[in-house]
Order: sequence, then structure tokens, then C-alpha cells
Amino acid sequence: MRIPGLTRLRRLLKPTPPAGPPPELTDQLRREIRQSFDEASANEDDFPSTIDPRIQHVQVLLRYFAPLTGKRLLDVGSGKGRYARVILEQNPQARITALDISEQMLRCVQPGINKISGIMTEIPFANESFDCVYATESLEHAVDAGQAIAEMCRVLRPGGKLAIIDKNAEKWGRLKTNSWERWFDRREIENLLARHCRTVRSEPISYWEDVTPDGLFLVWFAEK
Repeated sequence: MRIPGLTRLRRLLKPTPPAGPPPELTDQLRREIRQSFDEASANEDDFPSTIDPRIQHVQVLLRYFAPLTGKRLLDVGSGKGRYARVILEQNPQARITALDISEQMLRCVQPGINKISGIMTEIPFANESFDCVYATESLEHAVDAGQAIAEMCRVLRPGGKLAIIDKNAEKWGRLKTNSWERWFDRREIENLLARHCRTVRSEPISYWEDVTPDGLFLVWFAEK
């Protein structure tokens, strides 16, 4: 039975992303973000140094980038390098670089992985430096997603592959967020990638293979 006003009530109760344009990435905001992650580096529960290799977020990267022998990979917004750690363990001939705004986070990156402090909107590498680039739950902290994607594509060689895993704007409000954080519409990121890449696609993703995706996470694949 239809209850009058219920649909409208659901719309009112449904969390929506912040209205208006994202904040400007000022020097002050950069310092605030860096400090936040420097402090978070001591929290191993919420910001672990490794990840279960069975998790689909890892598996999709391994499948998409394979074979990885001799390839140059860039982990953008790597944190402690938990994805890079698993990828290197399974592909010891890969050459992986971890990029993060927080030097405290980078101190936890395991030996054998190159590491450099920097931000997603100004990646400190020359054009076409990498065969594969990925960003896992880090684009949401870039503030300027368009510029971050442009930079990831700039350092990717022609024919190289890019993967982004991040949260769906339709699920905004489900988790606690920082003031600068953004989640993304599926088409928004596809359109930004299409400016630089010849093929783009996206799909929902779950943590576990036997669990149906609930829409919180999306993965975008692109080839330059």
C-alpha cells in the first residue's frame, strides 16, 4: 500500500553530496590534508600497511594490469602502500612507485617499492613515465579531480592502463568524511577520463568475490 508523502520523506532523508563547487586547493588546505594523514599514519586499524590479497579491489588491479613483469607502476595516493605491497609480492619483477602527500605514511611503505612525497594534482614525474597507474580511494581527497586525472594520464605512456577505485556519490553520507572529501558520479569520472584516454569503462565493485556489489564502490578502467 502506498503511504502518502513517504517517497518525499525518503528523498528528504537521503544524504546528498555537498552542493556547489569543490573547495580550492590552497596551500592552507594542502597543509591541512597533509597533517590529517600524517596523524592518521599512527592508526594501523583504519590505515593498515597491508591488505588481504583476496579482496576484489586488489584482484581487479592484478587482472587488469597483467602481465606485470618489468612494468612501471605508479600508486597515486598510496598511503602506506598496502596495494603496492601485495602487487610486488605477487609480481617481484614489477617496478612500483608509491606517491603520497604524507611522508609519515610513506615511512611505512615496504622496501623494494620506490616512494616519493607529492600531490595528485602535481605529480612529480615526466610525461609517459609509467605503464600502469592506479588510485585506490585517493581521488576522493584530491580536491580537484579533473586536474588529478589529467596528471595521472600525463605520466601514463600511450597504450598504458589506468584504474581508479573510489566511492559512489549516490551513497554519500554512508561513511564519515573529511570536509574536503568528494565522492563521484560514475559518468563524471568517465567523462574526465575520456578527455585523455581512448577507451573508458566502469562498473560496481565489491570487496569479496562472492558478495554482490552494493553500489558503494566503483572502479573505472581507462587505456590511453
